[in-house]
Amino acid sequence: MTSNPSTDNNTHKVTLMPGDGVGPEVVSAAQKLIAQTGVKIDWQEAAAGKKVFEAGVASGVAPETIDSLTETKVALKGPLETPVGFGGKSANVTLRKLFEAFGNIRPVRELPGINTPYSGRGIDLTVVRENVEDLYAGIEHGQTADVAQCLKLISTKGCDKISRLALNMARSEGRSSVHVATKANIMKKTEGMMKRVFEEVAAEYEGIEAKHMLIDNCAHQLVVRPEQFEVILTTNMNGDIISDLTSGLVGGLGLAPSANIGHEVAMFEAVHGSAPDIAGMDKVNPTAMILSSVMMLRYLGEAEAADQIEGALMKTLADGKGYTGDVANGRPVVGTSAFTDAILENLGQSPEGWEPRPYHPLIVPEASGKTVFAPAETVEVVGMDVFTSFDGSASALGKLLEEAADGTKFRLKMISNRGTQVYPNTGSQTDCVDHWRCRFMIESPGTDLPLEAVNALLANIEQREVSWMHIEKLNKFDGENAYTMAQGEN
Repeated sequence: MTSNPSTDNNTHKVTLMPGDGVGPEVVSAAQKLIAQTGVKIDWQEAAAGKKVFEAGVASGVAPETIDSLTETKVALKGPLETPVGFGGKSANVTLRKLFEAFGNIRPVRELPGINTPYSGRGIDLTVVRENVEDLYAGIEHGQTADVAQCLKLISTKGCDKISRLALNMARSEGRSSVHVATKANIMKKTEGMMKRVFEEVAAEYEGIEAKHMLIDNCAHQLVVRPEQFEVILTTNMNGDIISDLTSGLVGGLGLAPSANIGHEVAMFEAVHGSAPDIAGMDKVNPTAMILSSVMMLRYLGEAEAADQIEGALMKTLADGKGYTGDVANGRPVVGTSAFTDAILENLGQSPEGWEPRPYHPLIVPEASGKTVFAPAETVEVVGMDVFTSFDGSASALGKLLEEAADGTKFRLKMISNRGTQVYPNTGSQTDCVDHWRCRFMIESPGTDLPLEAVNALLANIEQREVSWMHIEKLNKFDGENAYTMAQGEN
């Protein structure tokens, strides 16, 4: 990674978002430890989260915060809350989207003194999650009163740069393998794109073994034999789920750090929430935020200070003199402040047998600057899917649509309901809903659909009191179908 801009006296500029609930407590703990290492940071405190929502800013991020992060390009962030009744999308999502923080990095490692069913297994892995695409693009529509859709958007560009980030992460930490975990057996065009692009990119990385695993098997294997993994790369929603699973293997979210990495901006934050029920009570575990600050220091090129803090934290956990309540399990309980003070006392030390991972600067892929990342040489449009609402049987709808297509340049090929062909009847026992994908093929495929023919077909459909909500062109890119078949479709 490239370090952020710093002042002439080697003071790093960092945007500080204390956050909501327990956020200020855990952020303060991290700041104390950083200060004790001697690393100089110009903290630019900025507002995001609950108070900003309540002040009427729908995004939950104050304009001044955006200005600060645009300048510093690095943030340490406490957990942010989206209050019920205020705002729309979360402030976390807003920040990731605004600054194209396309990669979420979640390291997981067995910690001394934290007893779990997996203790002694040597778990030491990193989940790299694509962070801005997939279902989390948040594009949803009510198609009918009974059926809603969420668009799963995956791009070649997005897959390329998150694959390179994961492979570069493996190199930076001396790893020898990367698993890409997808659901490419079912979602062949979207999850399949991640698999295909990763495997193409991985061919450039000599010495790193590239493996594919289905995401459901990955979840299974993480429970059965987690020590087999070094780096796991996933799409957005799969990564959200799997990264929480991996945190649970080593003790929970209170121990889980993360980084959101963009081309120019990096944000470091604990994974856990704002926990308002214990805010201000000196009970919260600061470990996740402290480890997030360790990741930030390495990003800033302050590897020695990062190792000092990490080693001191590990010694404090190994000594067993006191733990915050979430991980005490019958052992002495101490508060946030006392636990932080114990780490301060241990600076410069580490427990016997603890070794920090080898670390070299992480290379973040550059932005391509191109909108079209991997153009097709040939594009052919062969038809269109018309999505309709109809309260009736598949056979009744089929007859109406065949009538509607008569005299146009289209013919009805099939109708599916929730992905299964129901017309012409294939013998399926589908319990239909009022949302139908109606596939029309065009007589003369070409580079586009004739607009007059499309309009004529849609008008004929409406005349038969069938409501349509959207259409999708059926493309062939470089001779291959760019659409999937329904179950039962030939």
